[in-house]
Amino acid sequence: MTADPGGGIFPVAASEKARNGCRRRFKIRKAHRSGQRHVRKREPPVARPPDDEEEEKPIEISLSFSSSSSENDGAPAGEDDDRARERKRERSINYGSLSVIGRRREMEDAVRVEQGFAKRLKADEVYDFFGVYDGHGGARVAEACRERLHRLVAEEVEGRDREGREMDWEGTMVGCFGKMDGEVTSGDAAEEMKTVGSTAVVAVVGREVVVVANCGDSRAVLCRGGVAMALTDDHKPNRPDELKRVEAGGGRVINWNGHRILGVLATSRSIGDQYLKPFVIPEPEIKVSRRTDADEFLILASDGLWDVVSNEFACNVVRRCLAGQMRRRTLEANVVENRAAEAAAMLVDFAMARGSKDNISVVVVELAGLS
Repeated sequence: MTADPGGGIFPVAASEKARNGCRRRFKIRKAHRSGQRHVRKREPPVARPPDDEEEEKPIEISLSFSSSSSENDGAPAGEDDDRARERKRERSINYGSLSVIGRRREMEDAVRVEQGFAKRLKADEVYDFFGVYDGHGGARVAEACRERLHRLVAEEVEGRDREGREMDWEGTMVGCFGKMDGEVTSGDAAEEMKTVGSTAVVAVVGREVVVVANCGDSRAVLCRGGVAMALTDDHKPNRPDELKRVEAGGGRVINWNGHRILGVLATSRSIGDQYLKPFVIPEPEIKVSRRTDADEFLILASDGLWDVVSNEFACNVVRRCLAGQMRRRTLEANVVENRAAEAAAMLVDFAMARGSKDNISVVVVELAGLS
């Protein structure tokens, strides 16, 4: 059963109505990994006209969670085992992530979570990384960001620490996003990826700060004391300052099925999209928030969620899930082992129920008790 944020309960079916009115049932396969459980729903092909030869793609669902035993919870080199274990206990963090192909034929979203991805030994600080990448024109840039962006940020953070430089989060993020853009727009694969791009919203969570960098229309929302606080501002072509920037550079924003750069791209900033430069830029906007005791959780998601769900609604759903006031019928009783993963799955349920037509990726990070 699934409850709405107002407390009502409604059933979630284990099958989906096909275009021809028949119901398609899911075959379930579960794969185990350290700190994660995955459920793959694979649907049989749907009857289509003979000229439609494209193969039906599977819907993939990844439910992920973390605990203090996660193998990514690294400790700085040189610490003894007791101190390392103590640090892991102190920095235990729960998160849940879910990515689904939704009603699209191709999966172009990518998600990355790396606990203890960067360390500042002189500040005795360890950071966790969370990223959501929403690709367009293909998945290659989103996949490249998933593999590389957190590494670029870690190199810069730890390099500054070794050199005794103060931490400049804005400079770090702008520089790393620029490097990431350079990697996908140069080299042997540049021509093949000329029309491929991706949004990027990333959060670096430390003991004292939450740093969010955003490029595109994926979004990060912080719940603080029950209030939804947007940590990003979508980079839409018709946003007044973005429109002014594009037109000042000689570009145009055309309202063609929504406002688009040159009538093509519905976001004014992204990584990649070489063919739309200099109008589409990779420079992120950065928000550095000091941690407070009122911080409850952080939501990062692609626009497959935010196009149909408001910040306030999403925070209300997650709050109720984390408090144990909402539940959903899972495919198997032990598939979801923490409430953050349950909350991420619930948000995806609501987005699908409200007619989201895009890939949907959601990450929920519990912050209470981590400061």
